[in-house]
Amino acid sequence: MEKSVLKRIISFYVEGFKGMTTGKTLWLIILVKLFIMFAVLKIFFFPSYLGKFDSADKKQNYVSNELIQRAK
Repeated sequence: MEKSVLKRIISFYVEGFKGMTTGKTLWLIILVKLFIMFAVLKIFFFPSYLGKFDSADKKQNYVSNELIQRAK
């Protein structure tokens, strides 16, 4: 019985990853960099302006007012 295409693709990548030596280190570096970019930098450069509002209506009003003011 033939394996499904999805199972063959998954096993191809799993077996290939097991055989890597330098590649594992490179993937670890990539994952650490992604974590730094999306988790750590978000805290410092992208503050939550909408967190101070209680309801969705207040958030909508704030966003619409900001868009209108910046478009002028």
